Amino acid sequence: MKILKTTAAAVLSLVLLQANAQTEAPKGFNKGAIILADGSNLQGFVKDNIRKNASVTFTSSADAGKKNYSGSELTSVQIDGEKFICINGDFFKVISEGELSFLQKSSDASGKPVYNGADAVFSNGTEGKPNDYFIYNNSSKDLKWVSRKNINEVAQASFAGYTAAVEKAKAVTGDLAQLKDAVDIYNNRNK
Repeated sequence: MKILKTTAAAVLSLVLLQANAQTEAPKGFNKGAIILADGSNLQGFVKDNIRKNASVTFTSSADAGKKNYSGSELTSVQIDGEKFICINGDFFKVISEGELSFLQKSSDASGKPVYNGADAVFSNGTEGKPNDYFIYNNSSKDLKWVSRKNINEVAQASFAGYTAAVEKAKAVTGDLAQLKDAVDIYNNRNK
């Protein structure tokens, strides 16, 4: 009887080890998900190559094959709870989300080849450089680059005359990350 209990415990231990191995991230990868351009949602592990070459590497498990995806092949990526959306091949970190999203550019896909069959087409990417801020209208797909010089103009156009959000944007001095508060005010205007 004692041998049977020991064998059962060993089998259970082995099963638990195998289950943990399937949920353990491969080296350099984090738990995440990707949404492909065709709308397919894949859960697994993601390696962040966003700043390096505007791409991510995905695997569904530690022992499965790995595949690279450029920003032009994806709609969005989530890595350890951080969400990125892809626009014109570039990755943007989502800081605030709603009708308008407040984004921070995380890659530079300009000049990166995208293949249409055997033909290479070079992407222009999006304006700005990594770490720049943007306001993205999710319904019209309009992406507006925000700089210290154009913040008032972008606020007027993005917030469609909603005074509380426009005033909050005008109060932003120095750190453009503060524009998040104006975007949140605009997104919560009907609540």
